[in-house]
Amino acid sequence: MKIITKLLSVCLLMSFLSAFTSCKKSSDGPDNSGINPFSNGGSERNMIVVISDMHMGADMAYTECKDNLGPLVRLLQQIKTAPNVKELVIAGDLIDEWFVPANVNTYLGKEQSDFVQRLAAANSGVFAALNQIIQEKKILVTYVPGNHDLGITAASVDLILPGINQARDAEGLGTYIPASLPLLAIEHGHRFNFACAPDPISNKDSVPGSTLPFGYFYTRIAVLHQMQNCTVAGDTLAVITPNVSGNESQQLAYFYWKICETVLRNTPITNKFSEKIIVTNSNGFTKTYAINDLLPFQLTPGGFIDMNLYRGVQDNWELRQTINNVAVHIPVASALMNQRNVDSIDIQANTQYFSNPNSNKRIVVFGHTHVARIMPFTNNGIKSIYANSGTWIDEKSGAGGTKMNFVVITPQSSDVSSQTYVKLYNFEGEVANKMSEDSLRY
Repeated sequence: MKIITKLLSVCLLMSFLSAFTSCKKSSDGPDNSGINPFSNGGSERNMIVVISDMHMGADMAYTECKDNLGPLVRLLQQIKTAPNVKELVIAGDLIDEWFVPANVNTYLGKEQSDFVQRLAAANSGVFAALNQIIQEKKILVTYVPGNHDLGITAASVDLILPGINQARDAEGLGTYIPASLPLLAIEHGHRFNFACAPDPISNKDSVPGSTLPFGYFYTRIAVLHQMQNCTVAGDTLAVITPNVSGNESQQLAYFYWKICETVLRNTPITNKFSEKIIVTNSNGFTKTYAINDLLPFQLTPGGFIDMNLYRGVQDNWELRQTINNVAVHIPVASALMNQRNVDSIDIQANTQYFSNPNSNKRIVVFGHTHVARIMPFTNNGIKSIYANSGTWIDEKSGAGGTKMNFVVITPQSSDVSSQTYVKLYNFEGEVANKMSEDSLRY
């Protein structure tokens, strides 16, 4: 019971802190007077641009990025013609196969290759601009998987972006380290999130080969909630009580149930929980599931807490982290507690890279949280910088309510007074607005 009490109390505290920090501004205000974000003041091609979380959808009825497609195309066109840009890195969630209503067949009964081509056609301007940059070969374009596209294979990415460089280090994961700047690491950040990190273990007996974490299913339920505009749930959740005779695993299982319960209460749908509505046919899943298939259950009050899908998810986090190449393992209780706290992902940049004695990284860029920001850290007492590349979804999110974000890194020159700059922008109004910047010398 001590674990449950601690988890619940700390979770409430973190929810409060998250709500509080979301009101902070990431800078003193936009500075857009004469900004050219892609100029280093010289002729050298050395700048690295990072964008992430575009969330391209195949159906404009529910895609998260529709209004911002035009500005994104125009930003990519500016990058293409910029003589100082050396690399463009897409740090995950370019292709979105999660943000689909639960009752919709994502692939329409076809293959992933058909889905990605349909998606590229629906977002033709963006993919045309990216392919022009790739084919011109003046700028190296690199793709890193995110959680919303963790099931998209390298072959499918290459099908719609032929010739793109792909950085992958585990299934559904990747970290990109530019050859010209080895002290920089770029990844999406979902590797460190309990609900979003690839999970090849929990369903290995019933759905062998799948890596979809449970966050995938709850995202699809949330999209159905949005499409139904539902305010009153069509069913009642069964009550689960703590297994007082259980061990730590059972205490964690109870907390996992509380998380599922909270998500479903916040995203009600009109359907009964026993109704088979969640259509899969992707990433190894073939069945149509009910919400009850996802929820932990208990046959008798205070008895054993079990699961159908994701059985033992509370017990296999250590092994999941090993498979997912997590350098510094996160305790399972902390991972469960912080999975919906965006600040915890940012802090992992420090844990995994700057405070890790085996890491020499001085600059780290994540996406995933949709909260664009720059944060200073130190690595062995030496200044280091973390940046989050924000998002391109239509709805404003994160600190200061910004969107259409990107990060630009300009390496230092041989001049001893030169600095390596990390700058964060948004492209609202189709103008580069500088939100924040920091610098260091390595």
